[in-house]
Amino acid sequence: MLKLVSEKGYLGSTTREIAREAGVTELTLFRNFGTKEKLFEKLLNTHTFLPKLKELLPELDRLDYEEGLRLIATRFLLSLKERKSMVKIMYSEVTIYPDKIKALYNKFIDDLRATLATYFKALQKKGVLRQVSPEVAARLFLGMLFAYFRSEEIMRPGGMKKNAMEKQIREMIDIFARGTAINAQHEFKKVSGELYAGK
Repeated sequence: MLKLVSEKGYLGSTTREIAREAGVTELTLFRNFGTKEKLFEKLLNTHTFLPKLKELLPELDRLDYEEGLRLIATRFLLSLKERKSMVKIMYSEVTIYPDKIKALYNKFIDDLRATLATYFKALQKKGVLRQVSPEVAARLFLGMLFAYFRSEEIMRPGGMKKNAMEKQIREMIDIFARGTAINAQHEFKKVSGELYAGK
């Protein structure tokens, strides 16, 4: 189904084509998954960044805040790049999806944000992240990265280049971390105080 959705989108792929691609009969497909919607849900839960992020969480515990963010950002952008065709066609289709598919898509986005938010909550308990909403932080972080992917990989000829992407990731993480890390906030207040004092 991944190949078909990447080429034709969810709306353009029929269950007959999906079954043929999988090497099974349409009856077998429905027996195992029930509906086309269930197949789409399976696709979102296995062939997107969500399972990769869940696998990353234990590794993030061993990294400092900015290193962890850089790792998430790099893996997220590479995952989007790997699934570029599927991302492009889903992005163009999402406004005309049937309500059931919109609900599945929105649940996937919510699960992705919630998974990242659990990482931010853990950092708050360690005293690394200041008391901002983890859910809002996750939304902003992923939104920032997706906006970069869309502008550089989808809209720009040639797509993301490795060196440029690494540089952009470092800069985005620096901006994001300075707005959310406790130490960065203290430093900001110190500098602001010195400016107001005329130092």
